[in-house]
Amino acid sequence: MFKNFLSGARPKQPNLPINIVSGLPRSGTSMMMKMLIAGGIPALTDEVRQPDPDNPGGYFEFEPVKQLKDGVMDWLPQAQGKVVKVIATLLPYLPSSYRYKVVLMQRAMPEILASQRKMLVSRGKDPDTISDAEMGRIFGLHLQKVAAWMASQPNLSYLEVNYNQMIMDPDPLIGRLNQFFDGKLDERKMRGAINPALYRQRIQT
Repeated sequence: MFKNFLSGARPKQPNLPINIVSGLPRSGTSMMMKMLIAGGIPALTDEVRQPDPDNPGGYFEFEPVKQLKDGVMDWLPQAQGKVVKVIATLLPYLPSSYRYKVVLMQRAMPEILASQRKMLVSRGKDPDTISDAEMGRIFGLHLQKVAAWMASQPNLSYLEVNYNQMIMDPDPLIGRLNQFFDGKLDERKMRGAINPALYRQRIQT
């Protein structure tokens, strides 16, 4: 069951939301982080997870986020007004004492599964501990639960962005993103942050 922790540091600037990029692993969250940074939103990241062949453009992560489930929230005040990556699994652990704007990345499930499989192989891990069909089912149910949770939070607004559409026809989605962030983004620079060469697990049609 999801649990929305109410503990943690109280916000010092309650009118300044925390901007979040979320989604399943391998769903385009790193690309979206890069786009929002280029568009003018400062990021809360560190250099702990370095770029690698699976993600040569960088991960744009902040390690303390991974401890949300354990109640580690002292980093939240410095996240206000910035953008930070929070994997979809951890979203329901965000305390209700802050305001959030969430960009939830969507991507064709076969591409997510293929990308994860390739990453596991490159790291010497067994990609067959669970079937793609079962993993896809679990991921799909999880996204449904996360979307339902977000819709029930009065302190949170969110926008779903499709990775595949962003690669193929970015301008409409970039416009929606700019509107979501109150028209403060540089759309030209956001467009320039998209690197189609990194779109390597395409669905064959």
